[in-house]
Amino acid sequence: MPDRRLLVALLPCVALGLISVPTPAPAEAAPQEDKKKQRQEIEATVAKGLEYLKKAQAQDGHWEAQGGQYPTSMTALAGMAFLMEGSTLKEGKYSDQVKKAVDWFLAPARQQPNGMLGDVRNPSEQVRYMYGQGFGTMFLASVYGEEEDKEQREKLEKLLKKAVEFICKAQTLKKHRKAEGKEVDIGGWGYVSAAEGNNFDEGSVTITALQGLRAARNAGIPVPKENIDKAVNYLEACTTPDGGIIYNYLGEAALRGQERPPLTAAAICCGFSAGQYKSELPKRWLKYCKAHEETFLAKGRQAHDEYQTYYFGQAMYALGDTKYGDMFPDQKEKDKWLTWSRFKDVYFPQILNNQDKSSGAWEQGQVGPVYVTSINLCLLQLEKDLLPIYQK
Repeated sequence: MPDRRLLVALLPCVALGLISVPTPAPAEAAPQEDKKKQRQEIEATVAKGLEYLKKAQAQDGHWEAQGGQYPTSMTALAGMAFLMEGSTLKEGKYSDQVKKAVDWFLAPARQQPNGMLGDVRNPSEQVRYMYGQGFGTMFLASVYGEEEDKEQREKLEKLLKKAVEFICKAQTLKKHRKAEGKEVDIGGWGYVSAAEGNNFDEGSVTITALQGLRAARNAGIPVPKENIDKAVNYLEACTTPDGGIIYNYLGEAALRGQERPPLTAAAICCGFSAGQYKSELPKRWLKYCKAHEETFLAKGRQAHDEYQTYYFGQAMYALGDTKYGDMFPDQKEKDKWLTWSRFKDVYFPQILNNQDKSSGAWEQGQVGPVYVTSINLCLLQLEKDLLPIYQK
């Protein structure tokens, strides 16, 4: 306890200004300081992650998952991380990495007359090449959209047109009768083409292919509207009464209780990337997410964690902090809206804490550090708002 006589003696000095008393900082200063500190931490974390991917790139320009798996998908996702940093084929700190990745896709030995981007000689891609087709198309379209060199643009345009054609031909074709009785054509994608996979399709590949097509269309590559329409009809047919997406179309109305949260998050992302903020379907998907908030805004690992977080993060970034209220004007409690800020509050501390500070990689999950690192770098760099496919 300070001496009372000392305090009394000092009071006149304070009053005369001989001794200054620190003024308390404004109440909003602490949150602003916290935000500044987090931004600095994010920047440092991203820098380490990009350096890890730089070192992990193979001499010929590709990346791969554990055991040499999924090189097409991994090269596309890692390449996107560098594009989101701001590097291009010609400019930026990591332009060499982008160029090597694009050259790998354009290598004559990889070119296939039918437009397939994957390499069926790789056992992991032989049975799942459509993932690489979707992710690869998204990456190459994002590069093409920023490329100014005429010769390089022509090479990319030729490859992209073939890649889009391959995706469209690989789509399944089925008939679905809506609740009101109208019959429509629907079409998704499976792990391989419809012809090779006996017309099998499922949600995760469908989302990947659809996002690839939309990135291509954003870049000016022609994409047939009918293929997009069939894919949207497919997702609608796979939507249950509660608004969740099921694993795959089973020939009848999607049943309650079979929903897959990661697929539902991915569907929202695709809907938003097409600018569908007011249509009914994305609203149904969002309602499902809101009703299962404990799954979508959860702390700790879950099944298909990176996949779900990758797409849900994109969806929340597109929503921002106000669009949920625009979509659901009857929801008055703003603190309970699904927003980008809430997503960041839950996931960014986890992402930052889980990075291996020595290597710069994230090593959670079974696919491997290239995959998880690329996903997390995408999420941490969304606010740079550089690539059309990720923009609001």
